[in-house]
Amino acid sequence: MSILVIGVNHRSSPVALLERLTLAPDTLGKAVAGLAQRDNIREAVVLSTCNRTEVYVVAELFHGAYGDVRDFLCEISDLSVDELTPHLYSQHDSAAVTHLFEVAAGLDSVVLGEGEILGQVRTAWETAQLEGAARTSLNLLFRSSIEAGKRARSETGISRGTASISHAAVEMITDVIGDLAGKRVAVIGAGSMGEGVAVALHRAGGATITVVNRSPERGAALAARVDGKTVGFEQLADVVAVADVVVAGTGAGDPVITADLVARARTGSGAGSLHIVDIGMPRDVEPDVGALSGVTVFDLDDLSAWADRGLAHRAGEADRVRAIVNEEVEDFAVESTARQAAPLVASMHEAAERVRSGELDRFANRLNGLDESGRGAVEALTKAIIAKLLHEPSVRLKGQAGTPQGDRNAAAVRDLFDLS
Repeated sequence: MSILVIGVNHRSSPVALLERLTLAPDTLGKAVAGLAQRDNIREAVVLSTCNRTEVYVVAELFHGAYGDVRDFLCEISDLSVDELTPHLYSQHDSAAVTHLFEVAAGLDSVVLGEGEILGQVRTAWETAQLEGAARTSLNLLFRSSIEAGKRARSETGISRGTASISHAAVEMITDVIGDLAGKRVAVIGAGSMGEGVAVALHRAGGATITVVNRSPERGAALAARVDGKTVGFEQLADVVAVADVVVAGTGAGDPVITADLVARARTGSGAGSLHIVDIGMPRDVEPDVGALSGVTVFDLDDLSAWADRGLAHRAGEADRVRAIVNEEVEDFAVESTARQAAPLVASMHEAAERVRSGELDRFANRLNGLDESGRGAVEALTKAIIAKLLHEPSVRLKGQAGTPQGDRNAAAVRDLFDLS
């Protein structure tokens, strides 16, 4: 039996193709259940995120399982084999194990050390368990991968520092103005950038968040997620008038925050200093805004430098994470091979128990004169003899599993005990 991973990710595939392979959460269960029913697959877990779709399977034959998984990916994406194959990667056994552990540890992410992937790995595994697609082998694999991911984040600095431009914006704001408690923050735009900032602000805690967006529905949905409120663009000046911080990321194409708007909004408002972070591309903030009294503007160049500083720190931690991954891969190999010996050890003990029980039945008439205490003593004595006799062979079978000596010992035990 082999562990195999086949998939595509942000490195092997263009975004347009990767989008076609992404499974929605409400379809993942049915997909993995169907995959596990294919002829060459014993167990399966499907990990599908915005940056990757990977299929982990337990199989007896590599080529048969590869074909099953490739066909599955073609079906969910409506891609032909010729369209998909150039973007597929595959690994098996120890390489597949190492790959999953690196994914869980954040080493294979778009942003080095990002934390969301660990929860996504867990969700993929739990979904497969619910569908009966993940059993003994993949349960051990994914449990071990999550442990590797946890260790990577608790024992190194791989997840510390800035993980995205959105997080960079919030970290920079916090560094400049300190605690966000009681601060009024306006997030302009409810797209992916604005959403990332608003969620990061909410997690930081303490700020009063106002979402300004052209689409009322989308603005309201984001505001609800971050316990804030939403207004339309017609109220932008009113929001700027009282804000301590404004983060703009609309992608509108033209500046939405002009020097004239800010000057008029802040005149006579009684508000203190204003910090504006422009994460729009093209810019959302006119260059002249930064020249206004009491107004400080940060742009993408500032934020990129901030993010790069965090990235350099995390990259320096990558070797430490790889060392942890290597340790966890070795531990997985030891436990996995020990489990391979477990059925043989159990069969050996069952055979010995059959002999013990048979002998007690054969001598039942001679034991009838014993009271309950005496019969209990005989039962305990015979079980103890069996346990002591089989202890050392059991330990050696488990300890030597996966080695040539272990294979020879296992074959000898099967012959000596007549175990099929």
